[in-house]
Amino acid sequence: MADTNDNPLAPKQQEDETDVHFEPVIKLTEQVEIKTLEEDEDVIFKMRAKLFRFDTSGNEWKERGTGDVRLLQHKETKKVRLVMRRDKTLKVCANHIISSGMRLQPNVGSDRSWVWKVTADYAENPPTAETLAIRFANSENALDFKKKFERAQKINAGEAVPDDEEKEVNEEENVGETNQKDEKEAAATEEKE
Repeated sequence: MADTNDNPLAPKQQEDETDVHFEPVIKLTEQVEIKTLEEDEDVIFKMRAKLFRFDTSGNEWKERGTGDVRLLQHKETKKVRLVMRRDKTLKVCANHIISSGMRLQPNVGSDRSWVWKVTADYAENPPTAETLAIRFANSENALDFKKKFERAQKINAGEAVPDDEEKEVNEEENVGETNQKDEKEAAATEEKE
């Protein structure tokens, strides 16, 4: 076989790589601050999900978007709302307060999705009443969403809600102490026999 350097039709390899650099015509020095109107809120839940809305005219579910669903609690009023933005465009696909009248119902045939009705969803202008469904990657994520959603309902209703994280830590410590006691009792019983 002939060497590729001997072939006149072979592309020539350039030994020197050229560094091309273009100066910008206009230099942007001013920073533009973008406000999402979520600056006064704390995120109490955030998870990736897919949102659907029920179209009554076509009697079918239509996808509204995929992205992070978040429960946001206002720092001053302590009210909690659900906000979801689409992944790439960041367009709002759900934005409503969580009221005590909302009922999360399991979607038929799926343990990883929930359905609920909203009287005023502000994702569209003007606000509309919607039936929404949300689907998560697995059933554990769906159950976590349900717990946080119901906790948000209690907060918005003005009920005293203990901090879930402290409660869970205390339960884990109690379980650990109970297991240690059971092991000691079992060891003592074996020694007697």
